[in-house]
Amino acid sequence: MFLLVLGSLLALMHLYVWKRTVKDTTRGRARLLASGLLVALLLLLIAALVVPRVAGVTASRWVAWPGYLWFGLLFYLVLALLVLEPVRLILRGRVRNVEPTEDEAPVDPPAPDRRLFLARTAAVTAGAAAVGLTGFGAARALGAPDVLRVPVRMPRLHPAFDGFRIAVVSDIHLGPLLGRAHTERIVRMINETEPDLVAVVGDLVDGTVEELGPAAEPLQDLVSREGSFFVTGNHEYFVGDTAQWLRELDRFGLNVLRNENTRITRGGAAFDLAGVNDVAGASRSDPPDFDAALAGVDPASPTVLLAHQPIQVADAADRGVDLQLSGHTHGGQMWPFHYLVELAQPSLAGLSQVKDTQLYVSRGAGFWGPPLRIGAPPDISVVSLKPAIDV
Repeated sequence: MFLLVLGSLLALMHLYVWKRTVKDTTRGRARLLASGLLVALLLLLIAALVVPRVAGVTASRWVAWPGYLWFGLLFYLVLALLVLEPVRLILRGRVRNVEPTEDEAPVDPPAPDRRLFLARTAAVTAGAAAVGLTGFGAARALGAPDVLRVPVRMPRLHPAFDGFRIAVVSDIHLGPLLGRAHTERIVRMINETEPDLVAVVGDLVDGTVEELGPAAEPLQDLVSREGSFFVTGNHEYFVGDTAQWLRELDRFGLNVLRNENTRITRGGAAFDLAGVNDVAGASRSDPPDFDAALAGVDPASPTVLLAHQPIQVADAADRGVDLQLSGHTHGGQMWPFHYLVELAQPSLAGLSQVKDTQLYVSRGAGFWGPPLRIGAPPDISVVSLKPAIDV
């Protein structure tokens, strides 16, 4: 059903682009050739969406790259053309108003030629804007993530943990477009921050262990004083055998928190680190269980919760969690999707507060769908814990 709706939307987008950039701007053989090219691009995009489901990640890479790049370019081309629609309508109206009467001799090119000129100008302008945005977005998405340093004050934190660093990474999205080199770069960047603890908060993979196990393998090289921890994201439940991936991550040395917690100690001080499954786990009989995740935590010391989706903070706040670390939103990934994400989640990115619970949301280190990041650069966040009062 989802693919049917998406396919219909894509067909309408291509039809609109054809009308504005082909039908309105070309004639004769040029129109025929341009129409054929647009149909081929539509088929390429459909193949990029369908082939991974049929042939797997490895076999789909040859079609995924051009298909998803065209997806991003198509989106911004449609957006640019829509922005230009009011201008186009105003100028077309002026062209009609200046058409000569039967008694007047035309001094300018005929109105149809002026309309063709306006259509071509609009198409070229929209195309240039879309290509520019796509190029910028691809460079940002495929480049190194930003390393963000985020101080977080926690009232119940013992002074022994002052400056305790948690490297937070989310939404790595290994798949047809991102592979082992992507993981290696992320691991190297995390290790360079010398964290006390690493938190991988979901959406690591978009494929099976057989397809992407080698791409995820560099995670075993993560180095931190207290270890690396993982919680599931929604995409971990879209890849077939979720349990097989969790066993693989355990083999790589990641501690998977499935509705459970562990105690992090330093000298005589401690805080609890908990993790809950993503809400998508309910579809696989593996739902989030906050009561189980927080069972036995010490109410006198802080609790840090790993939860993929920011929306889970409502349950965390009701249970007195001090800090929730999340991802999922990609920071919107491609403007103007920011506004849609903000309707679905309590926070788009960064640090915020819900009741007495602080929520930090990473924009993620990868991408999903088009390999573009516009207005939402990727990041690896180093959360530095601090007591309420400096010591």
